[in-house]
Amino acid sequence: MFIPMQGFISSFRLLDILDIILVAFVLYKLFMLIRNTRAVALVKGLLVLGVVTVVSRILDLHVINWMLQQGMTIILVALPVVFQPELRRALEQIGRGRFLRSGQVISLEEVERLLDEVVAVVDNLSKEKVGALIVFEREVGLNDYIDTGIAIDGKISRELLGNIFIPNTPLHDGAVIIRENKIMAAGCLLPLTSDRSLSTELGTRHRAAIGISELADAVVVVVSEETGSVSYTYGGHIYRHLDNTALRNVLMTFLNRPSKGLANIFKWRPSK
Repeated sequence: MFIPMQGFISSFRLLDILDIILVAFVLYKLFMLIRNTRAVALVKGLLVLGVVTVVSRILDLHVINWMLQQGMTIILVALPVVFQPELRRALEQIGRGRFLRSGQVISLEEVERLLDEVVAVVDNLSKEKVGALIVFEREVGLNDYIDTGIAIDGKISRELLGNIFIPNTPLHDGAVIIRENKIMAAGCLLPLTSDRSLSTELGTRHRAAIGISELADAVVVVVSEETGSVSYTYGGHIYRHLDNTALRNVLMTFLNRPSKGLANIFKWRPSK
């Protein structure tokens, strides 16, 4: 039944506008809560399945539509189990009053300061042949791995990073995870790559760096304990033997990214 635009507007109440604004706000905050977790990829998968289900119904593809509907039913039942860590974290954040807080935006000046501190400490660690593993979170959240370490939530400084990687200390062998301009946690456990074609020269740190870069779009800096060589990993690949200038340029490329939009769908990947 066609409703004239004038009649539709006249029937629109102020409370309806408030209702729409509140729903939009809640949905936005829910997205902000899960954007730093792997749940984002699962949500995207559900959206794709939903679109395919609607298209199959429009095209009268009865068998495919039936299969998709049954699959969606099973997935919806399994969602509380799959999303259990994210749901628990979301409820904790709501209880602590973090639901209404906005996210932090890092400026170019902060990126420059961050790079000064990181490059300086990596240079010192390399000269002293002290092993280190530093993970920079980007679009895909790493909360699941942050939870495996010791929470720090401290501002980045060469002194703090240097102390974390002092040999024979509890946090030395784990990874440091950095989000924006803060060290979120240290001593974090990362998944090892299953790639059997890697050189035998690469130890556990390098394999962990490659492993996390296979699962997320993080860029990871590794300092070898045996040789002092500096490497970084991204997209499941490792790039070795970087000097200070090359390391700074690489991190600037990955960390000083433009605002999130369609252009970021295709990620630039440097050549080996």
